[in-house]
Amino acid sequence: MAAEDLILYDGTCGLCAKAVQWILRNERDHELKFAPLQGETTAALRVKHPEIPETVDTVVLVSGDKVHLRSKAFLHVSKHLRAPWRWAYAFRWFPGFLLNVAYRFVAAIRYKVWGRVDSCGLLKPEQRVRFLP
Repeated sequence: MAAEDLILYDGTCGLCAKAVQWILRNERDHELKFAPLQGETTAALRVKHPEIPETVDTVVLVSGDKVHLRSKAFLHVSKHLRAPWRWAYAFRWFPGFLLNVAYRFVAAIRYKVWGRVDSCGLLKPEQRVRFLP
């Protein structure tokens, strides 16, 4: 694993907030860090990784010097999860364009279905330190 795997997510998306909470409940190693796409951490990372989109409709995993977008980000995050969820990591070799068809559809309707939020919800103190600005 990289020194730090960082998930960049839409900080105002209700679905994204639920996904982050789900990851926190199902992770096995507690080594992931999180930052909103709208934040200063992401802005600083874009200098080194220009492939990180300016738009907030894409989940991003920064793992060392590699950047994974959309469905590939979730597949690479799955290695941090407990079974059976971590088994999804085996599908990281599937072509991204096929997996992203469903991803893009959900991204397009996420605000209509899940709404917007101001924060990711209540976090335990040991989780709070893993969230970057």
